Amino acid sequence: MSEKAKAGGEKTSADLLRSAQRLVVKIGSALLVEEKSGDIRHEWLESLAADLSEGVARGQEVIVVSSGAIAAGRRLLGLPQRRLKLEEKQAAAATGQIRLAHAYQEALAHHGVTVAQVLLTLEDTEARRRHLNARNTLNTLLKHRALPVINENDTVATSEIRVGDNDRLAARVAAMMNADALILLSDIDGLYTADPKLDPAASHLALVEKLTPEIEAMAGEALPGVSTGGMVTKLAAARIAVAAGCRMAIANGTRAHPLRAILEGARCTWFLSDVEPRAARKSWIAGSLKPVGVVVVDEGALRALRNGRSLLPAGVKSVEGDFQRGDALIVKDLEGREVGRGLSAYNAADARRIIGHNSRDIEKLLGYRGREELIHRDDLVLS
Repeated sequence: MSEKAKAGGEKTSADLLRSAQRLVVKIGSALLVEEKSGDIRHEWLESLAADLSEGVARGQEVIVVSSGAIAAGRRLLGLPQRRLKLEEKQAAAATGQIRLAHAYQEALAHHGVTVAQVLLTLEDTEARRRHLNARNTLNTLLKHRALPVINENDTVATSEIRVGDNDRLAARVAAMMNADALILLSDIDGLYTADPKLDPAASHLALVEKLTPEIEAMAGEALPGVSTGGMVTKLAAARIAVAAGCRMAIANGTRAHPLRAILEGARCTWFLSDVEPRAARKSWIAGSLKPVGVVVVDEGALRALRNGRSLLPAGVKSVEGDFQRGDALIVKDLEGREVGRGLSAYNAADARRIIGHNSRDIEKLLGYRGREELIHRDDLVLS
């Protein structure tokens, strides 16, 4: 961060990292796995685990998005050095993912941090029902102070739906989880005006306040090796993240304790957002989704909503439309006026069974224990 920025009262790089209540950290394959041997770099991972545990100790909710499953598994199967076919990648991922999960578990256990493995596909972050499922699972893990380690589910994803690189997957996770900050750990310390390997006159950018065509033109392509992401994919990730209200940093992860290095002033590039994560999500719910149903609420429920509460089944008088879990609904008062919009935690049939009932009766009514809320306050926008 420049001295001018500091003098102007803006946050330093360390402030931008330390102040994030919810933090997503993406780990590239080249950092985690030795290219020639396919071995996991345990000493480096131990240093990262120490950094992550320090974040947890500060009260931060930390999520890791990790590459490396294919790189760690391909040599165990004796797969050739050429570009792998899709089914070979899936087989390598199935083998390598076990090694990665064990390595993360072992490294973080030394710091008393519980690790949870989560495999996602692109559809899990985009399709509303699956998005809601993934988001609820991750929120529950964070609530119980577990540290989720996410990778793309290469063993079932197809070439048509794969994210293709974990930079963009990390950005989608950050957006889905209303994260405050996303750190992409790579083999470069940020964005330059040109490729510094090719142009010695290239200058480093410490701060990007807006993604312009000129900024995007500075990106280069990925170099050969185990990594699939280049600066192009990192800027694509930045666009996803900042649109969701999440600031993002590209930082050099090759050194030991890469997050601690940022706190100590190591050079990186921060991409800032001018909206808050929750505000960005609320805007998405209010304006980007087409409602497919209606719920009519009584006066008591309406007062509760205006006081920041969730919509419980007991306060719902009627349900209209044919919708699925995760679909957008219009919330109306008894006079038929729209008072808000939100994402349903139940499909229409189940919603009709539970409206007017206390939340504690849901399991008896449906035969399974669902959410207490018909629409959670985090998924609700009032008019």
